[in-house]
Amino acid sequence: MAKMSLEELKKLRDKKRRELDTRETEGKSIQIIVGMGTSGIAAGAKETLNAFLDELDTHDLESVTVRQTGSMGLDHAEPTVEVRMPDMPTVIYGKVDEKVARTIVREHVMAKRLLEDHIYDRPAPDIVEEG
Repeated sequence: MAKMSLEELKKLRDKKRRELDTRETEGKSIQIIVGMGTSGIAAGAKETLNAFLDELDTHDLESVTVRQTGSMGLDHAEPTVEVRMPDMPTVIYGKVDEKVARTIVREHVMAKRLLEDHIYDRPAPDIVEEG
């Protein structure tokens, strides 16, 4: 392994600090919960988690926390991700690869639009306000 310069070490430290800060929940109104059960990990959930962290860092979204959980019971749709945010229904997305994770950040979190093609679970239509 090649030695890292002091500047490279500082950049790595700052990146890891931001990743840890993203996992803190206090004072954050939006949660992204990635299913990290064995079937989720086998389907690519680690890469999905990393894509969320990278995309959130790219857009400097500090009000979002990323957490991990076990299986969400949708093994056929792994990797699965639950998104909770104010003024939006809580949604579970399925088949969330790196590209879809980045799209969730831009469309669902930033633009407040659901990704209908990847929704696997959400509240019944009679409790979701259409707008």
